[in-house]
Amino acid sequence: MAIGGSRRRCKRGGWVVNHKRVQRLMRADNLLCLRKRAFVRTTDSDHGLRVYPNLARDLTVNGLNQLWVADITYIRLLLEFVYLAVILDAFSRRVIGWALGRTLEAELALEALRMAIAAGRVGPGLVHHSDQGVQYASRDYIELLTEQGILISMSRRGNPYDNAQAESFMKTLKYEEVYRTEYLDFADARRRLGKFIESIYNQKRLHSALGYLPPAEFEQQLLFQSELLVGQT
Repeated sequence: MAIGGSRRRCKRGGWVVNHKRVQRLMRADNLLCLRKRAFVRTTDSDHGLRVYPNLARDLTVNGLNQLWVADITYIRLLLEFVYLAVILDAFSRRVIGWALGRTLEAELALEALRMAIAAGRVGPGLVHHSDQGVQYASRDYIELLTEQGILISMSRRGNPYDNAQAESFMKTLKYEEVYRTEYLDFADARRRLGKFIESIYNQKRLHSALGYLPPAEFEQQLLFQSELLVGQT
């Protein structure tokens, strides 16, 4: 469990707690997760496919489905590595598409993209941002984005800060779920990761940038406010 997450839950419950006290109590109860260094490369940008300019850098995001951010990371099981592709809405931080696979083939990223599209969130002017990895530059991936009218944006090569929100989610996933869990096999990993993404991160994890609301609740409030404005006109 992350210290920041514990502080947010205390604040939401009406408790004012210093982060050092939270850290001390969590250490005493052996609740601090161990940080492990990543060493599996998931981005292959050494390809001859078209690379698109960074549209996200100059984009002011002030609503849902204006900017989606995508990324891929590895998950270590007992006997193998598997790979997780995710797509987040940059405004709400909600994971709207994800897929777990045994290879880094383009189909992994495509599965996550199809989930996001199936949620009915595609609208005019939507920008999809990713790194320059071969999965995101592949013909099938680019064709699907183009068919949906989604604008394509890619980070500068070797610059992870261009996709900071996706990187931040992966860090949260690793520290709050992956490093605390020993997955038995692929099916176990998919079940546990799905629970963390859908039931914990999207529904319960608080974000300071969202007014200490979880992504799903933040989106519900936006929808309510939008309906209220429509009703007043």
